[in-house]
Amino acid sequence: MLFLRRLEVLDWVAAGLLACGLACVASGLLPTASAGAAMARIGPLLGFLASVIVLAELTSAAEVFDSVATWVARAGRGSYTALFVLCVAFASLTTVTLNLDTTAVLLTPVMLALAGRVGIAPLPLAMTTVWLANTSSLLLPVSNLTNLLAADRVALSPAGMARVMWAPQLAAVAVTMACLWVFFWRRGRRGADGYRPPLPLRPADPVLFRICAACCGVFLLAVLLADLPLWLASSATAAVAVVAFAVRRPAELRPSLVPWRLLVLVPGMFLVVQTVDAHGLHHLLENAIGTDGGAAGQFRAALAGAGLSNVLNNLPVYLAGEAAVPAGNHTQLLALLVGTNAGPVILPWGSLATLIWYERCRSFGVKVPVGRVTAAGGVLAVTAVLAATAALALTA
Repeated sequence: MLFLRRLEVLDWVAAGLLACGLACVASGLLPTASAGAAMARIGPLLGFLASVIVLAELTSAAEVFDSVATWVARAGRGSYTALFVLCVAFASLTTVTLNLDTTAVLLTPVMLALAGRVGIAPLPLAMTTVWLANTSSLLLPVSNLTNLLAADRVALSPAGMARVMWAPQLAAVAVTMACLWVFFWRRGRRGADGYRPPLPLRPADPVLFRICAACCGVFLLAVLLADLPLWLASSATAAVAVVAFAVRRPAELRPSLVPWRLLVLVPGMFLVVQTVDAHGLHHLLENAIGTDGGAAGQFRAALAGAGLSNVLNNLPVYLAGEAAVPAGNHTQLLALLVGTNAGPVILPWGSLATLIWYERCRSFGVKVPVGRVTAAGGVLAVTAVLAATAALALTA
């Protein structure tokens, strides 16, 4: 009973989705062969997700993120404009290299704690984190689970995906910056002209700090330069961090480091979407996306992906949309990816990262004005998806 009382809302959602997915298989709504194929496909994804979040959690415990956040605030020298640009770069880099869910899990509390240390309003920093977790997740396979699926479908290496998606990524981030400034960072919104730069942060354990920072660097190099499966690169670097903590701070190695909720949620979501896809969603998406591989078809795919991601969730919508896009329409599939990555910034359940972000804000006592955030998210979703899709159509 004590264990059940400790479960949070998202834990119940994850368990409910898995139970629903297993019930679909048991009842025959989802054929066993389809369920087995789905589970075989997501096995490497789950290995990557678990190991990269363990790596990120230990990196956070070693104060790497806090050190970077403090450096960002000091580099801004009290200027909101400089701080804004640096926070955008920090959130974007974390998302590109360590996955958008990692940004939501770890960077949100770092940013909120930073707001308290330098005496500024927390909402602009929080919004920078959640919006860029979604819109800057287009560049590499590692940046988003949907990217891993898309890269596999169109046979793109990390470097190959970066060559195709750099322009959509820049367009999406540029639009996000404009919306962040207008809605949250400008003088009339933030409520101050400057801030107090914090004192330098000295890590409590410099050895762990250097090891974990090096692990993140090696992981990034392995993703970009080595022909290794992503799950292997993340698992190897996470193992080094685990060994370092086992030697120096073994008490930090606890079962809660493993993202159990995500490991339950993702299989359940896959099973449920496979079932829904077999009973009508596939035809809906086929009609919405069409078969035109040109610019018009790309915009249709992106807008359909963005709209349905906000109604349902971006991961199942991408999965269903992937099956609806003709096999040879690789650019149209990447446009769908733009919609499902940059589009779900309106409603809280649009992406898992956004759900995690709301939970983290609540735990820090930060009040999120849902109406204002939803309205601003609607503007961002439309403009970012259109801009990124146009960039894709022009450069791919």
